Amino acid sequence: MTGIALLIPGGRGQLGTDLLRCGRDVVGDGGLVHGPGSADLDITDADSVDTAVAGLAASAAEAGVRPVVINAAAYTAVDAAETDEASAMRVNRDGPARLADACTTHDVALVHVSTDYVFPGDADRPYEPADPTGPRSAYGRTKLAGERAVLDGCPQAWVVRTAWVYGAAGGNFVKTMIRLEASRDTLSVVADQIGSPTWTGDLAAGLVELAGRVAAGQAPARRVLHCTNAGQASWFEFARAVFAEIGADEARVGPCTTADFPRPAPRPAYSVLSGNAWAGEGLTPLRPWREALAVAFREHRDELRGEPVG
Repeated sequence: MTGIALLIPGGRGQLGTDLLRCGRDVVGDGGLVHGPGSADLDITDADSVDTAVAGLAASAAEAGVRPVVINAAAYTAVDAAETDEASAMRVNRDGPARLADACTTHDVALVHVSTDYVFPGDADRPYEPADPTGPRSAYGRTKLAGERAVLDGCPQAWVVRTAWVYGAAGGNFVKTMIRLEASRDTLSVVADQIGSPTWTGDLAAGLVELAGRVAAGQAPARRVLHCTNAGQASWFEFARAVFAEIGADEARVGPCTTADFPRPAPRPAYSVLSGNAWAGEGLTPLRPWREALAVAFREHRDELRGEPVG
């Protein structure tokens, strides 16, 4: 893929790290891929955002390519948002709104990452992008508000919802299971919440592919899409798969219910996202989640275990 310049807010985070790596692999690293972390680019600061997007547009114009922002910056502390929704709203709604405004001003396309938490979680089939939303948590409300701000504020914007994300960078469920396996004889893991575990390496590749399509003038007609690894699992099944990858006895993981481990924020009981629209737009479907987990361990075992690399 050529003909694109990328700005990736949140580029030091779990997804952003893989977006930056994937962008450089695909686009090349000739100064046309930037992944600032939150310390370098505060997306809630309108002036900083405008400066960053204007710089992207100028670099792209000089190189004769198309500029695209992929927004991976987000407030993701789901439980903390229940008592500090204002902070979550600043990052998850106001920040994307600033990006949308700047992208519109400077004629830049925007791909914004969202979440399964915008749905109520009571479905009996995978959610399609056009299905009614109905978040039941503060986090979900702020992410839905961000989606609307992006779609309303930028005519060249696309929202991509994903779910149950884990990567080599940052903290996540996989790393937690590895840590607990080393410190406990047995674990109880929730078996009545169903979703699609999604590897950031695969998700990043999909988002960069979408950005490339937009840059090439082949943008999807649908402005909201879903992108996860294929298939579904409970957290209990996901945990057992992690144990299998590290050679631990899966029988040490037992099932429990959501009621056994109450959390401040309600979790969707069922949040599987359909990939039909993604594939229907000609984008590459992500591989099955179990296959992706095996690849993640094969390529990033030390990082997932929290061990020094290099």
